[in-house]
Amino acid sequence: MTDTSGTGAPASAAPAERAAPRYAERLYVTWYLWPLPLVAAGLLAAEVHMGYPGVRAWLPYVLILPLTLLLIVRFGRTRVAVAGGELWVADAHLPLAHAGAVEVFPAKGKRKALGPNLDPAAYVTHRGWVGPLVRVEVTDPADPTPYWLFSTRRPEELIAALRAEAPTA
Repeated sequence: MTDTSGTGAPASAAPAERAAPRYAERLYVTWYLWPLPLVAAGLLAAEVHMGYPGVRAWLPYVLILPLTLLLIVRFGRTRVAVAGGELWVADAHLPLAHAGAVEVFPAKGKRKALGPNLDPAAYVTHRGWVGPLVRVEVTDPADPTPYWLFSTRRPEELIAALRAEAPTA
């Protein structure tokens, strides 16, 4: 059965700590997406500063700018890994014994995969700044999730790792 709550192992333990990963990547936010939120946070802090001059003027800069940095870094903490006979996407993991067909959607095909063809029961981890999507069918009959749909930068390497780690029947 698919464990999307992360209860199969401690949530703080990364896939690399459980077993040596055959495939691992981190879906970090690319550098060119950082300036716009930081400029917007600076403008918001300046606007609050103009409304509250005096000693409290520095407070929005101390709060809003670090909070913006924290959010950007937090969005970049998503990991995709194949380790120990399991597929890990963020904190959810799928035993490869229950992984079926794998399909890759290029950046231009994401609209159909995430739009009219998306099953509402699917497990989705989408990062808009990452081009391709991978769909992995869930073959566990006890699991209501029909498939996993998630972003990855290197779909070919992921598929090769899934095939190499897949249990032989």
